[in-house]
Amino acid sequence: MSQVTRRELFPGVWLRAVHTSKFKSSYLSITLLAPLDKKTAGANALIPEVLRRGTAVHPDMESLSAALDELYGGAIEPVVRKKGETQCVGFVSSFLDDAYALEGENILEPAAGLLCELLLKPCTEDGAFCSDYVAGEKANLIDRIRAQINDKRTYAVQRLTQEMCRYEAFGADKLGDEESVSAITPGDLWQRYQALLREARVEVYYCGSADPDRVAEALRVALEKLPVNEERVDPGCDVRVSAGPEPILVEEAMDVSQGKLALGFRTGGLTCWEEDYPALTMCNAIFGGTTLSKLFMNVREKLSLCYYASSMMEKMKGLVLVSSGIEFDKYQTAKDEILAQLKAIQDGQIETWELEGVRRTLIGGYLSTLDDQGRQEEFWLGQAAAGLDTTIEELAAQFETVTREQVAAAARQLVLDTIYFLKGKEG
Repeated sequence: MSQVTRRELFPGVWLRAVHTSKFKSSYLSITLLAPLDKKTAGANALIPEVLRRGTAVHPDMESLSAALDELYGGAIEPVVRKKGETQCVGFVSSFLDDAYALEGENILEPAAGLLCELLLKPCTEDGAFCSDYVAGEKANLIDRIRAQINDKRTYAVQRLTQEMCRYEAFGADKLGDEESVSAITPGDLWQRYQALLREARVEVYYCGSADPDRVAEALRVALEKLPVNEERVDPGCDVRVSAGPEPILVEEAMDVSQGKLALGFRTGGLTCWEEDYPALTMCNAIFGGTTLSKLFMNVREKLSLCYYASSMMEKMKGLVLVSSGIEFDKYQTAKDEILAQLKAIQDGQIETWELEGVRRTLIGGYLSTLDDQGRQEEFWLGQAAAGLDTTIEELAAQFETVTREQVAAAARQLVLDTIYFLKGKEG
């Protein structure tokens, strides 16, 4: 059984420790939480990639790899995530748990030291980041931004959120945009990095067998060079309650063989902070969030209107996003049928097997997170961004009591806001 504790190491710097003997590896991450902003997203996303290239002590990838090899082949990866309107940048790492060290040596302290060395002691030239490292990682980031269009399924949902939230921070891409990344200089990036270290809220996460007090002490020592700031910024999330009077339709034409239809719904202000959140989660699962869902079983399997059809929920932003792949001429039929399936849920037309099947799927899904250190870290980062402390087990238990009527009531909150349709170029 794991025990979860949370404590403040320094002002605005928090440690969440999951004390467990379940795994042979320990998992350690450090994340800077900043408000998502189109102007700074690209630079923020670039920072961990450049930091991972080398430190003052280990100035290149080769010497960093050697340092990781000494920790029984540990791994440290840069990561950029988006939680609501919070951009989360930093590192995730895994290394052998102390309990399995061959000679009983401590691995936690040197691992925490190396992780924080990457964050706080970068390799520099002329008082800024190394220009070669910045140029190389800028090119890589621009490639990643450009490559997003290659996965049309993901691209359609991305374009939907851009259009739906064009006047909200949520509309910005977590990687930034090509134009702003291209303009970044090593000096600009250095200033942005200093501002992040000074202003961003810091979330540290540990999962392993070490005593939480020891973990806290190891990280206090490793983070001693972090600037002290009593007023680190707590990113908020702007929840728009209602959609416009009519859904906005955005159409784009590309050289594609399959149409992409994406629908964006507002949840009427229903988010992870509300008492009805478990009902909304089950509503999304019955609508399109599982293989038992109405979109999968009816629109895809029974009626063959879509190559795929699913829905996902943005729990902090109050959005439900439907993604589907269709024949170009099936636009109206598919859209009508997707809306008809939502109407069925709103009217309480939910079979007992649907309700109970989804209930078991959700509970099983949450509890299986406890067997995966990466998924657990992702869950707790989301809770930290939302300012919530509900555990995985507590959330799973909440689904036990959700009724058909509560699911229907949550569904009735959904209002269609934006439609995005990617169609082929006419011959």
